Amino acid sequence: MKTRALIKKLSNLYPKHLSESYDHVGLMVGPLKSEVQRVLLALDYDETVYEEARKQNVEMVITHHPFLFGKRNFILKNNPEKSSLYKKSQEAGLMVYAFHTNFDNAINGMNDFLSKKLGLVNVTNYPLYPGLRIGDLRETMEREDFVKMALKKLEVPYGLLLDYGTKKIQKVGIVGGAGSFYWKEAKELGADIFISGDVPHHARRDMVNAGVNYLDIPHEVERIFIESFKEILLKIDQKLTIFTLDHEREPRVIIS
Repeated sequence: MKTRALIKKLSNLYPKHLSESYDHVGLMVGPLKSEVQRVLLALDYDETVYEEARKQNVEMVITHHPFLFGKRNFILKNNPEKSSLYKKSQEAGLMVYAFHTNFDNAINGMNDFLSKKLGLVNVTNYPLYPGLRIGDLRETMEREDFVKMALKKLEVPYGLLLDYGTKKIQKVGIVGGAGSFYWKEAKELGADIFISGDVPHHARRDMVNAGVNYLDIPHEVERIFIESFKEILLKIDQKLTIFTLDHEREPRVIIS
């Protein structure tokens, strides 16, 4: 497939204007080749992904998290590991492209896929809070039962629960990755529990004082990007050969 045609179709689904102001999406390593037939999908781009890309002889790697998160020249000057990998990738003719918060915020993006995985219905997105999704369970659940079910469905090994809200769960808010800052909006919009990750201490204290339920889950829940994006690519062109690599693991939980 023509590379620019593929990028155009993907950018129509997940346009850059949906990305957060701080974000860096798009072409990480290039320039774009004229054609792409083999694509590797991963959550991040690192040495392991580079080796797999070379092994599978792909022309393009598409990741969720940006390989270069900031100004390119500054990163390449001050981060020798990334600079080395960047040079190797360019010399190998690899294209590396990232769909990050534009994928998170878009309809049929990260947070819609996570909502679907939880089995939520009547899912609503909010233009003022583009990543936030709130939906209903088909039946009200006890809080502890819901949390166990959510961890299982989202395929994460643990969660950190702040249980200061209602004991009955019907309406659920979710933002994949580091979206804990949306907790106030989720509360105001009626969520009985809010799910996200990477919550800082001060926000956790605010949630406790506000009396809410919050489930903090590992950032790696975003691995749903890999299989979801594979489906998206094959809908665009079934002739594409898609490889996937999920090599990231959540930290171990050590209890004293």
